[in-house]
Amino acid sequence: MKGEGKVFFLKSRMKWIGLLGLVLSAFSLLVHFLLAGFTDDSISDYSIPVTLFSWRPVFENPRFNRNTPLYRRLWGQTRHVESLLPYANPRGYHSDPPARTNGFVFVRIQGGFHEIRNSIPDVVAVSRLLNATLVIPEIQSTTSSKGISSQFKSFAYLYNEEHFMASLAKDVRVVKTLPKNLKWARRKKQIPSFKVSYGSSPYYYLHHVLPVLIKHSVVELVVTNGGCLQAILPSNLEEYQRLRCRVAFHALQFRKEVQELSTKVLQRLRPLGRPFIAYDPGMTREALAYHGCAELFQDVHTELIQHKRAWMIKRGIVKGKLSVDSAEQRLQGLCPLMPEEVGILLRAYGYSWDTIIYVAGGEVFGGQRTLIPLHGMFENVVDRTSLSTGWELAKMYGRESKHKDIRPVTPPSVEEETKHDSLKSIRQRPQPLPPPPARPKYYNIEGWWGWVAESDNEPENTVIELRTNAHKLLWEAIDYVVSVEADVFIPGFDRDGKGHPSFASLVMGHRLYQSASAKTFRPDRKETAMLLEEIRDHMYEANHTWIASVRKLLRRSILEGLVESSKRSKAFSFLSHPVPECSCIKRGQRVLNVSLVEVDLGVTHRCPQRMDGVVVVGRSKDNKNAEKEEDLDEEDLSSSGLFFGHSNSNNETVNSEANNKEEGQLEDQEELEGGER
Repeated sequence: MKGEGKVFFLKSRMKWIGLLGLVLSAFSLLVHFLLAGFTDDSISDYSIPVTLFSWRPVFENPRFNRNTPLYRRLWGQTRHVESLLPYANPRGYHSDPPARTNGFVFVRIQGGFHEIRNSIPDVVAVSRLLNATLVIPEIQSTTSSKGISSQFKSFAYLYNEEHFMASLAKDVRVVKTLPKNLKWARRKKQIPSFKVSYGSSPYYYLHHVLPVLIKHSVVELVVTNGGCLQAILPSNLEEYQRLRCRVAFHALQFRKEVQELSTKVLQRLRPLGRPFIAYDPGMTREALAYHGCAELFQDVHTELIQHKRAWMIKRGIVKGKLSVDSAEQRLQGLCPLMPEEVGILLRAYGYSWDTIIYVAGGEVFGGQRTLIPLHGMFENVVDRTSLSTGWELAKMYGRESKHKDIRPVTPPSVEEETKHDSLKSIRQRPQPLPPPPARPKYYNIEGWWGWVAESDNEPENTVIELRTNAHKLLWEAIDYVVSVEADVFIPGFDRDGKGHPSFASLVMGHRLYQSASAKTFRPDRKETAMLLEEIRDHMYEANHTWIASVRKLLRRSILEGLVESSKRSKAFSFLSHPVPECSCIKRGQRVLNVSLVEVDLGVTHRCPQRMDGVVVVGRSKDNKNAEKEEDLDEEDLSSSGLFFGHSNSNNETVNSEANNKEEGQLEDQEELEGGER
């Protein structure tokens, strides 16, 4: 008995020792993570809490001074449009929707994120125009995807249905589903359907769709091109423009899970309160193929783009030749700016190597390889995957069923089977069969798959690919929120694969509505391409004169690009430039540039008195200093290490400011002249 008791005591002791060892191991790991914030050679007096996502910011100086002329030049508000405030409320008589309408409008929207978002406000405006009850639109990109969580269906997969309906209660009657009798008729395909073209006129709906709606009490609209109502409406329909703004900027709220993760990403993007740049490359395969920019890439990338262009030509999407001189297209400003080129522009403008850059807008064609030069110029280049964890994304997706990604195999034809059986029955040795037809080749390059084959028909999407396409809607929703809230936004391209405004255009329109003074670069790609061509052979050794030209170009793009978008972008998509219909001028606000706001942008409506207390975010308290905005540089512009060299920690010394004072005053004068044009 004594021996058994002794053994039991020893076992218990070993268990306690083991438990103590586990506790000490966990404690040591925790201490290791906490101390890791102080061990980076490039960081002084800086630490960040332990996080589960992959990005850990690297800053040269943790003390970020916002009260400097350099900060105002790089991150400050655009003073000439600070007087613009968002105002999408009705300005005239606007009756509530009647209890009895002409019938139901059922809508199916096909396309990607920006096409869906651009179409929904059009659909609401059309329903109001027809005095119809709108059924919550059906988003085909999700309902056709097998394996998507049953928790989210169609519209509710991306947006908050309840908020959408409540926000539009005084504009349009909205219901979730059709009545039972009409549901049955739709399943039997007995309700009239219209495949609406892009930018259809109000005349089309009033003279072609309305009579059918009155007769059948229901119509189905199929929207495939990212919009079903013309962008610029007659003056008597101006209230419909403000209705579009109420839908896009107020009623379309992402569902709770997407909104929560977007907020977390924004919080993680601003360690120690630092500002950041959102950059949308706009480099999709469809856009590159549509505009003939295949030769910007090499090898299989070029083949993939050309194959897509051939597919577009065959279906009438593109009217032109298959082979296009990409170099000429680029010089004409018809191709996206490459990430390397955008990085050079930002470094030349004065953004330091430790600036935070968020890459938005979905997957970049060509994979991460095309972003390597941007990573080389900026230490803190991140995206949604760097700022979120797998379990956070899984929570946003919901519970999804498991599917094997197996491509269907085409069974042999009856003739082939018969021939094979007949050869088996013959005793003599059969003749060799002809070689099999060419099969598509798959390439897994930098995280994306490409398809190259002689056939014009690409393989059908697998279940996993369909699910990924649905997930892209959620990814781009996060990118959209981050881009709208960013301190600075710069697009690489603003056209999609059909020549229409893209993700970047919608972001710029939303920023213009929500905070017109937020810094948004709209570079002229034609002029930019010409400048970049000048230093093509020595892109990282730019001289002082060239850098000054780039700075002047980007400064002018903030205001002149805004005026240009009112002529170019608005003709294709109202949401890309919702001014002047959805803006007003703050009462008592001293407008720095009356010509720009009232003449060029056409904003003459004064905001209601209740909006007098609205504070424009980021406005400098010292107007006198804000008007001067001395443009002081903190780097040696003639240095060959402009794009890759890390400047020392004494950048903000008095000597540095004095050395560049003369140049700063000259550039400030150029800025003021550019703003007064």
